[in-house]
Amino acid sequence: MKKQFIGLFVIISLLGTSCKQEKESNQQDQFPEVSETVQLTDGPKEHFFASYYGINSWSANQRYATVLETDVRHRLPSENDPATLGMVDMQTKEFTPLAQTRAWNFQQGCMAHWLGTSPDSLIIFNDLRDGNFVSVVMNIHTKKEVRTLPFPVSAVAPGGKKAVSINFARLRVTRKDYGYGGNGQDPREDERFPEDDGIFLVDLQTGEKELLVSLAGIKDQVPEIPEDGLEYFNHTLFSKDGSKIMWLARAIPERNTTAFVVNIDGSNLQKCFPDGWGGSHFDWLDDDTLMITANYKEKVFSHIMFTAGKNDYQRLGGGLLDYDGHGTFSPNGEWFITDTYPNGLREEQLFLMNMDNQAVLPLGRFQQASGYRAGWRCDLHPRWSPESDMVGFNSTHSGKRQVYAIKFSNQ
Repeated sequence: MKKQFIGLFVIISLLGTSCKQEKESNQQDQFPEVSETVQLTDGPKEHFFASYYGINSWSANQRYATVLETDVRHRLPSENDPATLGMVDMQTKEFTPLAQTRAWNFQQGCMAHWLGTSPDSLIIFNDLRDGNFVSVVMNIHTKKEVRTLPFPVSAVAPGGKKAVSINFARLRVTRKDYGYGGNGQDPREDERFPEDDGIFLVDLQTGEKELLVSLAGIKDQVPEIPEDGLEYFNHTLFSKDGSKIMWLARAIPERNTTAFVVNIDGSNLQKCFPDGWGGSHFDWLDDDTLMITANYKEKVFSHIMFTAGKNDYQRLGGGLLDYDGHGTFSPNGEWFITDTYPNGLREEQLFLMNMDNQAVLPLGRFQQASGYRAGWRCDLHPRWSPESDMVGFNSTHSGKRQVYAIKFSNQ
């Protein structure tokens, strides 16, 4: 992608001045300078970020990024398909293997997270060991395991001391591309709303686990499902200060969606939207403000910002972001990045939005290669660096699944 300067290819959701020169000057103030797209991985194997979109993949000094490497390409992985978890050196682009994991998928990787910022050395990731899903804390410099915890993680709180755990075996039954093979947990296929399964808060220091919200506990707040249906939880995320958790409750066969927020002590359970709005991808702007893609007022699918517990819904982007994308806020709160699913030409797009005025800048189009579909599709899944000066994403526009970054300057 050729280097883009700020005054070019920009869509402004607000009316500009009538003077072209002044308008171009104003546009240059809207956005940082955008670099060429940088390819971080290459070679005969497939590579992609080792966690879900919106999760930080970089060490605090932004020197290393966690990436998975695999030979699996055009099918769902099973427990017999180990992937290599490694780090990409942002200076040399060298891939350094760290460990193998058998608890991973193409959508969320092995849910690798960095644990705090000091020392900048520990990560946690999921694995299948002795028939059970576990999470492993590892020192990236020594490649030694610090501890193994008897549960998988789906989100880690800021600071790296708390985490959320859910049932990835149940996900394998209800949403195959987000679960793990190997039956490392009891999927509870015979219960629509189990009382002892749901959202667990875990202490990464002691290994203690506490059920915060059970599937049975939200039964009366979600749409009714048939006798042969199953309710399940997925897509968990802590608020910026770690005091709240948001997640999605879904069901098969309808796959209706209800978004919830709860405090980490289990109090103040709240539905985010009225029934019928649904919900898909989300992020926290701060400790109270959220964004989720959903049916805005049941009229148009859009990126919606709101405050938990209030009905102050705001449609972002002035109509320019009316689609389902993987949106996420920069750590400094100044920017918003989101992507699109492939259009008729199989192009996926990236868009940057200025949070001050909701001006929107296209960052590029990336054509998805043939064969990447269904559970092994390759969404762009953008994510911010800790310093808010870089965005990473996955793409197959080169013909293989690889990892890329776009850098910003003059902010």
